[in-house]
Amino acid sequence: MNGPLSVATIVAALLLAAWYLLRAALDRAPSRFDLAAAVVLGALVAVLAVIAVIGLFDGSRPSDTATFAGYLITTIAFVPTALVLAKMEPTRWGNVILGVGCLILPVLVLRLQQIASVTGA
Repeated sequence: MNGPLSVATIVAALLLAAWYLLRAALDRAPSRFDLAAAVVLGALVAVLAVIAVIGLFDGSRPSDTATFAGYLITTIAFVPTALVLAKMEPTRWGNVILGVGCLILPVLVLRLQQIASVTGA
């Protein structure tokens, strides 16, 4: 896993989480900007996932590849799922959905890094 890209993803997700939850507290529905920011975060996660998959083939495999794959699939699917649910909910709760999704994403990325750093013998 790429350290700087992981850190950038975590920081972006936490900043967006604060933004979405602030907008929800102000009783605002998700705007086009909010949805576009989620798409950009999803693209950042996709790049991180591609680098993680490439890392599987360079010899440093995690000790539990199945768990790593499960977390990777969840990480990739999380932002698009939150985006679809937020689009379906055009009230302030759409921003709550995006905010909670952005709060969970750093946990998934950190867990991916933790699993990837433990190599099998």
